[in-house]
Amino acid sequence: MDDTQLNALVDAIVRELKASGAVKTPASSAGTPASVPSTLASSSTVPSKPRPQSPVSSLSIDLPDPTLTRSTPRVKNPKDADGLKALMASTTARIGVGRAGPRYSTAELLLFQGDHAVTQDALYRDVDQKLLDEFNLFTVQTKITGGKQEYLLRPDLGRLLNDDAKRIINEKCQKNVNVQLVVGDGLSAAAIEANLRQIFPVLKQGVQTAGLTFGTPFFVKYARVGVMNDVGELIKPDVVILLIGERPGLGRAESMSAYMGYKPKYGDTDADRDVVCNIFENGGTNPLEGGAFVVQIAQKMRKHQASGVKLKLAN
Repeated sequence: MDDTQLNALVDAIVRELKASGAVKTPASSAGTPASVPSTLASSSTVPSKPRPQSPVSSLSIDLPDPTLTRSTPRVKNPKDADGLKALMASTTARIGVGRAGPRYSTAELLLFQGDHAVTQDALYRDVDQKLLDEFNLFTVQTKITGGKQEYLLRPDLGRLLNDDAKRIINEKCQKNVNVQLVVGDGLSAAAIEANLRQIFPVLKQGVQTAGLTFGTPFFVKYARVGVMNDVGELIKPDVVILLIGERPGLGRAESMSAYMGYKPKYGDTDADRDVVCNIFENGGTNPLEGGAFVVQIAQKMRKHQASGVKLKLAN
């Protein structure tokens, strides 16, 4: 397009704007010298019209919550629509998600990203201090010094208490109790926050009702399951119960486990422990039921003086 064509196009647009009343021509423009190029003359007579200001309250950039349609099949024209719905209702696996060409649909991609954000949040944030204060849990730490990044890369350090932790536990905890409760953040702070209020009273009352002594509970930051061995060596309880957040899945961050060991000591492995896993409401082991089950296992451990594989062989 040459200059002549471009100028003609601009003039035509200006004429339409004037005809619609969107642009008012100043009186002085009538005497525009003929020597002035039409593009300049036109641009001088096209003031920008201010847009009306919209109320801020009417502005919304939020998208619908993708989790509300989690169970909606997105496969186009499925051969068995009812069967697909039933299959999706039977599992939390990502099936029936459909596609846009070779890619995920936009709705499914948003859901995936939202679930991934839930996982990241559970993994990297700390347990709410108000919750720990509510149950009078003092805090100690493992040998992790580099924050969550080191915690994820060095599980061996998460199995060992640091020197300050050992000193504090020795000072504050009763020795040689029947049951010692420990709470650890593990891989999901959200799991502790979701379940501790329900399961803690059940454990404490259940132990005391059974006529057993309940030690001084405390919280371990950057905890791995193996930290139970250090606790056992320090205060010599009969049974150690460790409540710890499980590795979160996509969109599932509230699952907690209760690991248990009879007189745990250095060198003990998972073969020497028992666990009640998937403790959470609405789909897992209810925290109230899980707490009662844990107390029963603790009693069996004391009766048979064993845990893990040895306890199963003793039954």
